[in-house]
Amino acid sequence: MKRLLMMLMVLTVTANALAQAPKPTLYIEPMEDGFDTYIAAAMLKKEVAVQVTTKEEGSTYTLKATKVEIKSESGAGKIARCLFAYCAGIADTGSTSVTLVSKDGIVLWSYSVNKGRGAANRQSMAEAIAKHLNNDYLKKKK
Repeated sequence: MKRLLMMLMVLTVTANALAQAPKPTLYIEPMEDGFDTYIAAAMLKKEVAVQVTTKEEGSTYTLKATKVEIKSESGAGKIARCLFAYCAGIADTGSTSVTLVSKDGIVLWSYSVNKGRGAANRQSMAEAIAKHLNNDYLKKKK
């Protein structure tokens, strides 16, 4: 009886593994500032339903990102604003936009992310991109 149950479990696991469709591949265009590495890491951390590849040829999708823009306010400017005005919103901010493109060059999805403390929080921006790509496009596509 135990042997039969064990065989059924093995067959079930094998059938489930075979039934799962292969994940599409995602090529992330390299960026001068290295933000593409943050995006790749976020895709793995957030378990996005793609396989990240370093080869553009043959990839299902290409993710293109604009340069991360950081808006910093000087220390003196922050102090002056806090003394004479309102202190909220004086942290550095960062923003970027990404576009998901098919093999044929068709734009499939686009997203813009704006985060406070952007200079020190590129990981948070990349994770927002990964989360939204998975939830807004890939899960709806199924």
